[in-house]
Amino acid sequence: MKDQLKKIIDSTLASLISQQSLPEDISSIEVKLERTKDRSHGDFASNIAMVLAKPTKMNPRQIAGLIVDALPSHELIDKVEIAGPGFINFTLSATARQQVVAEVLKNAGQFGLSDYGKGHKVQVEFVSANPTGPLHVGHGRGAAYGSVVSSLLKAVGFDVHREYYVNDAGRQMDILATSVWLRYLEKCGEQFTFPSNGYRGEYVFDIAETLKNQHGDALLHPAAVVFEGVPTDEPQGGDKELHIDGLTNQAKKLLGAKLYRQLFDLGLNAILDDIRNDLAEFGAEYDEWFSERSLVESGVVDEAIEQLKAANMLYQQDGAWWFKSTEFGDEKDRVVVRDNGQATYFASDVAYHLNKFQRGFDQIIDIWGADHHGYIPRVKAAMSGLQQDVSKLKVLLVQFAVLYRGKEKVGMSTRSGEFVTLRELRDEVGKDAARFFYVLRGADQHMDFDLELAKSQSNDNPVYYVQYAHARICSVFRQLAERQLSWDQQLGLQNLSLLSEEHEQALLTMLSRYPEVVELAAITHTPHLLAHFLMDLARDFHTYYNAHQFMIDDINVSQARLTLITAVRQVIANGLGLMGVSAPQSM
Repeated sequence: MKDQLKKIIDSTLASLISQQSLPEDISSIEVKLERTKDRSHGDFASNIAMVLAKPTKMNPRQIAGLIVDALPSHELIDKVEIAGPGFINFTLSATARQQVVAEVLKNAGQFGLSDYGKGHKVQVEFVSANPTGPLHVGHGRGAAYGSVVSSLLKAVGFDVHREYYVNDAGRQMDILATSVWLRYLEKCGEQFTFPSNGYRGEYVFDIAETLKNQHGDALLHPAAVVFEGVPTDEPQGGDKELHIDGLTNQAKKLLGAKLYRQLFDLGLNAILDDIRNDLAEFGAEYDEWFSERSLVESGVVDEAIEQLKAANMLYQQDGAWWFKSTEFGDEKDRVVVRDNGQATYFASDVAYHLNKFQRGFDQIIDIWGADHHGYIPRVKAAMSGLQQDVSKLKVLLVQFAVLYRGKEKVGMSTRSGEFVTLRELRDEVGKDAARFFYVLRGADQHMDFDLELAKSQSNDNPVYYVQYAHARICSVFRQLAERQLSWDQQLGLQNLSLLSEEHEQALLTMLSRYPEVVELAAITHTPHLLAHFLMDLARDFHTYYNAHQFMIDDINVSQARLTLITAVRQVIANGLGLMGVSAPQSM
């Protein structure tokens, strides 16, 4: 509807230009239409007259008058008015309002889709949690947000590539491998104090058990040998970082490259497989799982570092190589190669993002946790230093969701192991509720996850409220069949003009808004707009359901109403589908 109105206005402006009533140089100015907030102002409003005031050096109301007078009569438009300083308000005709029902039924599951982004490749990277432990409820919000943003972009025509960056190299993975080995040594009977900076979760014991089953005592070394020469841990007055790094070096030296790699890969693959399964069951699918280790082992990280050196973006100090990120607005320069010759995580991220640009995406979207805010300027600085078009890179930050059990806040530290996993949350409240709740608020807004509300079967639970609207419509048609009655779609379409009740008009307006909401939610990466639209549509339907009957003696009105609610059911199903939430037929 919005696009049709824009075409009518564009045609009118072209006519005024050809008549020399308006100058030709305004032809490139885009016409914008917005839904009115007040129904007394019509359905749509355009500020085109005010936009044209400056280039034409004319009074906005005068321009509006020219446009309104030149508008052709059209079956979609019932009334056009000039308001305020020059707004042009459009009131749709009854025919236009009813047209959406036929469109919904004709396009069914395709209704709301468009080709807005056709021909544009977009990469969306989301979650990318270190494979050092199971996903927790904090990761869940990024998973839900990233997967729905991806679905919305695909719905409006973009070629979307969903990607998970696997941090399968570097220090944290070494700490995981070391933690597994130490738990293995405990299972072999060795006694020692577990490092304060090791991974302590129950899953580490499980992996250690697998390691023992596979290798027996082949990886066993006496604790006295393992801890010989290792710096003191923090609880004993030492440095916890030096302590765990010392133990990692011991593991590599005592086990040798081959056995250490097997240990490392066992921990990595056990947790990564769990993450894959967890995300798949949560409805977050990926086109590619991109390995950081592949960048390191193929020399891409070294190549990126050399390119930065060649671009004079690095300098050497105290044996380390530093990136001049302060020249690009960062708060301080960043190390890319430590004094021991080991590349940092930042070096890998530079290589990874350079690889993204080289793959030819038109837009690159990184979805990160809000705690990575300070990381944005340095990554963009590196890409700018490597002569990449930084405007293609967009970083979306997601605030972590905080889970409450009653009034008690639940901790989520993967190192300590005291956290609620995403799988536990899903088992408790269900995939549908978890996904819907996660995207109910803007990603940049703080979120307290109300566990009890998510499980409740009440109108206060937003996902239940929306799903119940779909199920209620399904129940109407079951009742229809029980009474040996049927729905005649053609008869219903022919009698849509009988839908004159205020509740019916509200539903017709809501249905027509759906494609606009999908497009706006997609291009602004704001899936909460779709969630709130579905809640509003459900509210309007429940109000209608409670106020009117559908199986009445007047067959024409009855069929028109059945046709209307069929369209409502379809749009609810479509919207829930984009959110990765089911549309149940009964509840």
